[in-house]
Amino acid sequence: MRASTIQPSLHLAEVRYEIRGALARRARALEAAGEDVLKLNIGNPGKFGFRAPAHLTAAITAHLADSDAYCHEQGLESAREAILARQHSRAAAVPGIERIFVGNGVSELIDLSLRALLNVGDEVLLPAPDYPLWSAATILNDGTPRYYACPAGRGHLPDPDEIEALCGPRTRAIVLINPNNPTGACYPRVLLERIVAIAARHHLLLLSDEIYDDIRYDDAPFTPLAPLAGELPCMTFAGLSKVHRACGFRIGWASLSGSGERVEAYRDALQLLAALRLCANVPAQWAIEPALTGPDTISALTAPGGRLSEARRAVQESVARSRFLECVVPQGALYAFPAVRAGALTDDFDDNEFALRLLDGEHALVVPGSSFNLPASRHFRITLLPEPAQIADVFARIERVLERMVEERHAVRVA
Repeated sequence: MRASTIQPSLHLAEVRYEIRGALARRARALEAAGEDVLKLNIGNPGKFGFRAPAHLTAAITAHLADSDAYCHEQGLESAREAILARQHSRAAAVPGIERIFVGNGVSELIDLSLRALLNVGDEVLLPAPDYPLWSAATILNDGTPRYYACPAGRGHLPDPDEIEALCGPRTRAIVLINPNNPTGACYPRVLLERIVAIAARHHLLLLSDEIYDDIRYDDAPFTPLAPLAGELPCMTFAGLSKVHRACGFRIGWASLSGSGERVEAYRDALQLLAALRLCANVPAQWAIEPALTGPDTISALTAPGGRLSEARRAVQESVARSRFLECVVPQGALYAFPAVRAGALTDDFDDNEFALRLLDGEHALVVPGSSFNLPASRHFRITLLPEPAQIADVFARIERVLERMVEERHAVRVA
């Protein structure tokens, strides 16, 4: 008798994460065959020559002897005190460190925050495009994503009226990603205030992903959500991965602000889930306090002439030269989200086909826009982490692929 196949969870049929999916596996196969592939699919600073600041690694080294045991399930007290001080400096209503949770990256904390919140069929309002972990965590925790549009025509900003129209009896939370991944949009204060008002009217939890808070260009403003929310329940997420270029440390944190009466049961649920996974990795937690109290190491990279700023400029110049592309200039984060202009190719443009052709024909890896839960996408995401010359080279490869696609379609029409 033949053994039966082990079937995966049905939840996974709806989950996508193309950032590390089939295209990334194809890229690894090309590399195994001896090909060089320029990967612009992941915001992973260490792969592009960036290093975590020395005062962070020094703090970890100095405390290795103090890191053998589990720590408190919510994180080291000194780390949580530093996070609390940061939140207080921004006027967030976080009364004490019992509202601070340290995790193995923000990814883990997103999952815990939704697991503590959702029952079967509950709905979470998410941006489209979104960072796909938010959709995946919603689905895997028995929730239903509902998407509010953030189109390029509005500078990738949402319309609060459209958000409110999605609110229903099963809606539990509104997710914001600011500065935004994948678009680079920074949300104006007045827009955030309107979204807070929606959460107040419908008794919703606000979930604000602010992992890119200090990565901004051209003096783009950043307004943290928790101070605007005041006594309304709000979870704010941040960490070391991006601003401090320490992805491999796997350290993120979440702060729960708002009225104690409204969030007490939810806070206790979060603590239970944190305890079930024992604690976040201890050595890297020692880097939190120096990261939040030490020198600013990101502004020189985002200021005019800095490496990230120059990479962003290379994207702008490359798009301006292109026959096919357009792009809302990113105001923050580590990505650009260009699109193939309507009319530049056929209306049935397939962003996955384009990305595969770019990978196979030009050995450059980008992420199709549809991977960010954006239907009928003509977009793709690239990271700003490579050297500006590499970015210009990738756009030259992109142009060649699009030229070939146009030629092939023309040949089919003529035939």
